[in-house]
Amino acid sequence: MTGRATKPIRLVYETHATTTDNEAGIATGWLPGILSPTGRRQARELGDRRRNDGITAVFTSDLHRAVDTARIAFAGTTLPIHHDPRLRECNYGHLNGCPQTVLVPRRAQHIDEPFPGGLSYREVLAATEDFLADLATRWDGSRILLIAHSANRWALDCLLADARLEDLVVQAPAHWQPGWEYTLPPPDQPGEPSRSEH
Repeated sequence: MTGRATKPIRLVYETHATTTDNEAGIATGWLPGILSPTGRRQARELGDRRRNDGITAVFTSDLHRAVDTARIAFAGTTLPIHHDPRLRECNYGHLNGCPQTVLVPRRAQHIDEPFPGGLSYREVLAATEDFLADLATRWDGSRILLIAHSANRWALDCLLADARLEDLVVQAPAHWQPGWEYTLPPPDQPGEPSRSEH
């Protein structure tokens, strides 16, 4: 779908399924990540939730754990799946693969200042914003599923729900839920973007 967008896009965000790193308390960052047996079950459940949910296309991070989540979830369907590096988790640089107990206390220091050898959370927000700008011009009026990482959900909250990155980065880990929903308005259209959770 191309041309000038005139209708809002309905976005459904789902986190990638549980990895062995998640279970071990490791901050994977830009490392691939491998789904655990629990994660593979969760991916199948995600597919059960979303196959008949009016989804037009699936976009995922190009990191293995997100790619594998989508592959398992939508096996045997014709739903198009696109992988985009702009939906990657924050690059923790030298801290990729470190324990969460090491990473979490340092997150607030890297909202604007990149992790040594990596990125800042603000840069993740900018990449997500660039992705959304492309999406808005190509998928007019569609319902799109995103499978990505925590930093991308924070970016969506900031861009589409008026949250502050400073508040999100320092908060305790959010509870899991089966999807977050957002509305992406057409470019240059007035109106308040909205988010609903269920």
